[in-house]
Amino acid sequence: MKLTTFTDYSLRMLIFVAGVPGGHTTIAEVAYAFGISETHLVKVAHALGRAGLLRTTRGRGGGLSLAVPADSINLADVVRLAEGADHLAECFTEDGHCTLAGICRLERALGEAANAFYASLRRYTLADLVSNPRALARALRWSSIPVRH
Repeated sequence: MKLTTFTDYSLRMLIFVAGVPGGHTTIAEVAYAFGISETHLVKVAHALGRAGLLRTTRGRGGGLSLAVPADSINLADVVRLAEGADHLAECFTEDGHCTLAGICRLERALGEAANAFYASLRRYTLADLVSNPRALARALRWSSIPVRH
């Protein structure tokens, strides 16, 4: 299974916001730290804001902060949100037109695999991912991020 770029960026943005000193940052700072386009991250921030995970503030002094504590943000929920519906194969969709529908056991096998994947993620929260602040600070170059004006 491969996560979409949108899911990857969603998780990275949450990690950055949860770990950044002061708990407040900007899309530009996240983009700088990861070498990601700000345009892509605007979409991610918007989706995470609509989901109630990020607080997004516009204007001078605006930026991003967590809308809820990091220990209440479950990774399985974030991945489900970002990935959308669990359609691992055509047989998972309502309008699927597979010739083997109803007789193939692939849907069951893939369903079990997806359930195991999400059950594993459910054991972790965003707080678990940022429990190493010194290593995160070095890797994300927080000390070298250009100062906001």
